[in-house]
Amino acid sequence: MEHTLIIAGLVSVAYLLGSIPTAVWIGKRFYGIDVREHGSHNAGATNTIRVLGLRTGLIVFAIDLAKGYCAVSLGLLAGWLGSSPQLHTLLGIGLGLAAIAGHIFPLFAGFRGGKGVATICGVALALHPWAALCALGVFAIVLIATRYVSLGSMLAGLSYPIFLFFVFQSRNIPLLVFGCVVALLLLLTHRANIKRLLRGEESRFKPSGKGTMGK
Repeated sequence: MEHTLIIAGLVSVAYLLGSIPTAVWIGKRFYGIDVREHGSHNAGATNTIRVLGLRTGLIVFAIDLAKGYCAVSLGLLAGWLGSSPQLHTLLGIGLGLAAIAGHIFPLFAGFRGGKGVATICGVALALHPWAALCALGVFAIVLIATRYVSLGSMLAGLSYPIFLFFVFQSRNIPLLVFGCVVALLLLLTHRANIKRLLRGEESRFKPSGKGTMGK
């Protein structure tokens, strides 16, 4: 019973951590702009770059990534699970998924959040940094080659479980299942982008000219 309460408390904290609407708060505080009312209407780093500039967007990306990483790290507070790698991984995945849910459906921003890419990246880095870094490499290559952030995000997500299983030969079943869930989640949250890509209507990456905070 005590362990269940501890886990429930950690999951709640992870969700609240993910619910911090970085793009919304920074946009309103420093620019008087709700990024959800502009560009792609998405409260994520990409739309922040599009609306408020590269510098601000990178700050949003870093904070949103940290939300996911820190959420998984909350599992360290449950040291009594440390003797079982499988249980430790399961707890980390649960906390990470709670943070991702918080980012997509943030309590502090009317449940209108982003697509969770940066937060997913932070969770993946905490769970298996090398596979996550390889997936980030895929994202960078696709972005440079096509300038489609959405395509890079989806292909990076699809590559993550592939790197886990084939390159790093992970046989951690919960982690592999998480990798597949991440790939599916990114496809689901990018459904509109997929339609625009197929129609040739997807916007290519182009930062806004705004670049300093405090305007």
